Amino acid sequence: MNIADWLPSLHYEAQKRAYISRLVVLEQSASLLKARMYIATDLFVQVYRNDRFDTTNLVLMYNEQRIYARDQLGGAWHRHTTDDPQAHDASVTGRRPVSLTEFLDEVEDLLAALELP
Repeated sequence: MNIADWLPSLHYEAQKRAYISRLVVLEQSASLLKARMYIATDLFVQVYRNDRFDTTNLVLMYNEQRIYARDQLGGAWHRHTTDDPQAHDASVTGRRPVSLTEFLDEVEDLLAALELP
């Protein structure tokens, strides 16, 4: 998915999911997009896409810390689990590509499990 596809998807998901209070596009160009989907002041999903380098970062941030993420670098995916958000999980599950919708579904499950708003 490229930048042209990401922005409409962000708006759609932000409107569809009641727990997302606002969407803020921090940076946008022909090849780059950086946005935040706020759940609370200190809890948000950050989305970064760079078409030029084929990089995608989907991150759940809480109190300025990454607590979960899925990253794609040069076509290869990995994830950062809640158990060890600094480590790269390159298991079969960790390497599985995910869409924005799938990532937000994972975030919903994590929010419930961690009892976060």
